[in-house]
Amino acid sequence: MNWFLIAPCAVLAYLLGSIPTAVWYGQAFFGTDVRNFGSGNAGATNTFRVLGKRAGTVVMLIDVLKGWLAANLALTLFYLDFIPDNQRVALKLLFGLIAVVGHLFPVFAGFKGGKGVATLLGMALSIHPQAAAVCIAVFILVMTATQYVSLSSMLASLAFPMLLVSKTFGKEPTSLIVFGFLIFLLVLYTHQKNIGRLLRGQEGRTYLGRRRDPEA
Repeated sequence: MNWFLIAPCAVLAYLLGSIPTAVWYGQAFFGTDVRNFGSGNAGATNTFRVLGKRAGTVVMLIDVLKGWLAANLALTLFYLDFIPDNQRVALKLLFGLIAVVGHLFPVFAGFKGGKGVATLLGMALSIHPQAAAVCIAVFILVMTATQYVSLSSMLASLAFPMLLVSKTFGKEPTSLIVFGFLIFLLVLYTHQKNIGRLLRGQEGRTYLGRRRDPEA
């Protein structure tokens, strides 16, 4: 691998992931730091809760775009003939994961970010769009039935490696399957508190069509 090119791309992937969309958008258009309200999380879900559907949607789409752009840095290197075809998937995984780390620990927001689900989705859309589309469907179905974003996110993230294992879209590289399960474990890790609240019946439901007063 050409590390003289890969290293700068890795840094760029981290910086892309570090863009604190929820924080900057809330401050710019609402004069509100979402970290001071709701769950205190700097992600799309808390933005939906605090600032409403439109703001949450914008934040979510930008966070998805961060993961997609970061993963596609590998595609750029390939099209410029800096890497061979057999390194594309590995580098997409690498750059996408680095972007997720940036979202979790953003340099632009005191290293305290969101839970990375939207950025993971963007990465998945770049790596395996068919499986990612099914994951989106799983999320929507579970969310519609339960109004639990955390449960929807965890089940959607589990669907990704399970689809690969089941060969729904054909035989997949072992590295991609393993990575899919690692991503699921990462989502479980970032949702530890949510899991506890779900088991106790204390998890808050999110009604994406409503907007709460930040002062509430």
